[in-house]
Amino acid sequence: MTQTQPRISVDNIRSHKNKDEPLVCLTAYTAPMASILDQHCDLLLVGDSMGMALYGMDNTLDVTLDMIIAHTKAVMRGSQNAFVLADMPYGTYEDDPQIALQNAQRLINETNCSAVKLEGDQSLAPTVELLTRHNIPVIAHIGLRPQMVIEEGGYKIKGKTEEQARALLEDAKTLEKAGAFCILIEGTIEPVSAMISASLNVPTIGIGASANCDGQILVIDDMLGMLSGTPPKFAKQYGHIQNDIDKMVAQYSKEVRTRIFPSEDYLYTVKNNPLRKAS
Repeated sequence: MTQTQPRISVDNIRSHKNKDEPLVCLTAYTAPMASILDQHCDLLLVGDSMGMALYGMDNTLDVTLDMIIAHTKAVMRGSQNAFVLADMPYGTYEDDPQIALQNAQRLINETNCSAVKLEGDQSLAPTVELLTRHNIPVIAHIGLRPQMVIEEGGYKIKGKTEEQARALLEDAKTLEKAGAFCILIEGTIEPVSAMISASLNVPTIGIGASANCDGQILVIDDMLGMLSGTPPKFAKQYGHIQNDIDKMVAQYSKEVRTRIFPSEDYLYTVKNNPLRKAS
């Protein structure tokens, strides 16, 4: 694919702080989807949500770095202009900043993506500092952190108490100071999310957070109505693609079983049948 213009950059994302027009962000995992989203989105996240959306996993914890790399390469091939952000999966960055650096460098070097995202609180600051010192742009993910689902016993909405609110604000400020150029806030009650966003000098991206964030993101499969089950409260469904696919596949199945498909319009034919001459 020919590059028509430079991709949206870290500076472009950073400059959206307090802009009237928020950043438009969605997840993407494949080249065909990325090519559709690219003309509408400022940022595409190759999220570990692929574990559930694409692979039928119960959570994100079994997503591997190899999976993220493969799908990030696909999204990079399918997009031209969007800022491409890749998740650091569970187990690749939490325990040791040096290991986090090695894995982040591999992710950036093998995919040429724009930045990495790490879920964490203020304890992750040394890792963020190390990565940014090595010229790896970092977006920090606070609030509800899906990689903590087992440790926390489920997906728990954050910011419900004064103590939680203070801790989240401290997380955001500490990670900003450590070098994160943007903060993603997930599953945090609206007043707290708005307060955090107003308190930072870097932009915020919300998912189940606040309309006052500097951008919004959803999982593409939730937004399209592609997945079974009840979507999260924050995931507005703009369509029900699953129903459309079901109808199309049912029609295809019917036509194959009744030999309506393939009709002559979908077959290769010639005027003179070569088999007649052969016989």
